[in-house]
Amino acid sequence: MSLSTYLLYLAAVALLVLSPGPTMLMCMTNSLQHGPRKALAAAAGSVTAVLGTMLLSALGLGALLAASETAFWVLKAAGAAYLIWLGIKTFRSQTTVFDEMPANSTQTKAVVPARKLYIQGLIVGGSNPKALLFFTAFFPQFLDPTAAWAPQFAVLASTFVAFEFTVLTLCALGVARLAPVLRSGARMRWFNRISGGLFTLMGTLLLATRRAT
Repeated sequence: MSLSTYLLYLAAVALLVLSPGPTMLMCMTNSLQHGPRKALAAAAGSVTAVLGTMLLSALGLGALLAASETAFWVLKAAGAAYLIWLGIKTFRSQTTVFDEMPANSTQTKAVVPARKLYIQGLIVGGSNPKALLFFTAFFPQFLDPTAAWAPQFAVLASTFVAFEFTVLTLCALGVARLAPVLRSGARMRWFNRISGGLFTLMGTLLLATRRAT
């Protein structure tokens, strides 16, 4: 793989990763609900799913989904259902990292474990079966058929994962700057409702997608 090919791939990755989507929204929502450090757990889950998607595409699952309408529909329905469920849950959430307990209270606020947010990121990151189809068609354009396949795949995959995690981290840390504006419980509830609505919309749009024919 030449340097010019790699730079072209880097530009394509930048456009893809910087495009708003469910994982970006998830990281920003988690940052405001649970704090930026916990949001990084969800980001780690998402990039793990991306890496898994790339590996599955390389192993031929993307080609299977392209050939099987049933397999594609099952994975699409499962991913869409999870996004819609996450949207409803976020819409109804009253949770905010800014909640303060009364000074004389002995109660502590429930803490969401990082493991749970990692799993959430894993599911959201892998919820779109079109990603498998995309990587199946995307990667071969940047691979040199005369060179060893594994090292090239390692470079392309690590570049995508590193770029994705960096952008999600910046989103999680950057949105935390909105904290002073959203300290009001009413404002945070409205943020949750908007985020929940967007998750639900993305799930509905995913459900409406069709395979490329």
